[in-house]
Amino acid sequence: MNKSPDATRRSDRSRRAILDAALALVGEVGYNKLTIEAIAARAGVGKQTIYRWWPSKAAVLLDASLALAGEAGTDGGWSGFPDTGDLAADLKAVLRATADEFGDARYEAPARALTAAGAADPELGARFTEKLLEPQLALYETRLRAAQQAGQLPADTDLRLVVEMLVGPLTYRWLMRTAPLTHAYADALVDAVLGGVGYVTAGRPAGR
Repeated sequence: MNKSPDATRRSDRSRRAILDAALALVGEVGYNKLTIEAIAARAGVGKQTIYRWWPSKAAVLLDASLALAGEAGTDGGWSGFPDTGDLAADLKAVLRATADEFGDARYEAPARALTAAGAADPELGARFTEKLLEPQLALYETRLRAAQQAGQLPADTDLRLVVEMLVGPLTYRWLMRTAPLTHAYADALVDAVLGGVGYVTAGRPAGR
């Protein structure tokens, strides 16, 4: 009667070990040198165990990144979006946290690897967007919509465009390493974008 629960626990431990191994190795050796064999050896499992659950190293890394993002959302990160009533402050808090995350070695190596792999593999790229990116972008849209309904943004504002104006430059600076990602940059980005789309607070344009 105890075989099934024990098998489930062993399976869960194996999956966690594989995901942890993938994250650790991609940071140590990079994506190009990452192999299923190396992940299996680090996790202490046979490579067939990995292939039973994932078709490729990219798929392993995607699930590992999803698990890492889930941990961030429940362990000090934001699984929701702050809504203090001050849209600018809320956006600055999130973009600052995103800048910090991009600078964290635990996130940076797998994120860069997935970005590169997704560009070369359309199917993986679509799954990366669906599972990891879209849920995060949707949180931005939800917060912006609340501000719009409160009269802080014009009724005809293209909310997805605003999200991309906020996230795009931050991601570009990180991906291309054109300049440091600082809290000051995150704050300036929010001010520039909100100023451009007609954000108002207390009935007046922001910053006036």
